[in-house]
Amino acid sequence: MNPIRPVLSLLAVCLAVGFSGCATPAFNDPVHVGPFFFPVNFHGEPSLGGVRRVVLLPVYGGTLAPQETVATFDPVFAAALQRQNRFEIVSLSREDCMRRFRSAEFSSAAALPRDFLSSLRRDYGADAVLFVDLTVFRPYRPLAIGLRAKLATIEAPRLIWSFDDAFSAADPAVANSARRHFLKTDRGDVPADLSPAVLQSPTQFADYAAATMFATLPPIVAPAPVVKSADNDGKR
Repeated sequence: MNPIRPVLSLLAVCLAVGFSGCATPAFNDPVHVGPFFFPVNFHGEPSLGGVRRVVLLPVYGGTLAPQETVATFDPVFAAALQRQNRFEIVSLSREDCMRRFRSAEFSSAAALPRDFLSSLRRDYGADAVLFVDLTVFRPYRPLAIGLRAKLATIEAPRLIWSFDDAFSAADPAVANSARRHFLKTDRGDVPADLSPAVLQSPTQFADYAAATMFATLPPIVAPAPVVKSADNDGKR
């Protein structure tokens, strides 16, 4: 009997177990058990009320970050919004925004050009426009990003939804939620838990924040009211 063969077999088993253990975090890892972060500072109508097409404006960074940095967030937020599958999205590029309105980005809290909304309606057939502003941005550990967003109708303008909250990786609940979001996203087959990377990458952290924010958008159709049965009336 070859004495080397059992040793090699044992080594193979150890490697297999080791790699399988690294593929996903342990069940008692906070990424599974929490606590988790749930934003509360948002308000929306019961439903989107017939909104079918929305123009997504470039992310507004103001003085918080260089425009080159903020521009890298535009496709991240567009993809996160698309995953919600609430409506058709028209992403207005910074180049088109500059050409049409002489500014590459607009804040949801600033005055808009006089023909801004009518132009979006005419040129894109849009029902509403979506603003996204950075209110906090810390690109180094612990990462932090604050977001303010508003969805407004174009015809007879009114707010359908607004959001204003901040995400800080220094908060364990936010860190757990960001890692959980990372694991739920298709990352391919890798032999290690790479979810802590989301707490070091501003782009990946922004993807988590955008997904969490857009998940609070109103549904397409308002939920049906809960009707109490006669048998349950008066019962505790």
